[in-house]
Amino acid sequence: MISKEIVVRCESGLHKEQAAFFVQKAYEFECGVWLESGSRRMNAKSLLGIMSLGVVTGDVVTLSADGKDQEAAMEALEVLLLRDVY
Repeated sequence: MISKEIVVRCESGLHKEQAAFFVQKAYEFECGVWLESGSRRMNAKSLLGIMSLGVVTGDVVTLSADGKDQEAAMEALEVLLLRDVY
């Protein structure tokens, strides 16, 4: 398992289209992926879970992945937390 703390830089935070795109990207990987904000940890493949975290620009989150393609998942998902993609 690998983890990394990331400061969210996308202007919209993880709401609406940005959250949907994040979850769709997470589904492209076989590994398990989680996003933590504060004391809450959610499966990154759950749209409702990700949106319920209420992540906004400037929040520090922890992105974790565990599985055979974990490095690729971490790289791809980190990019989405650093910029708006929709």
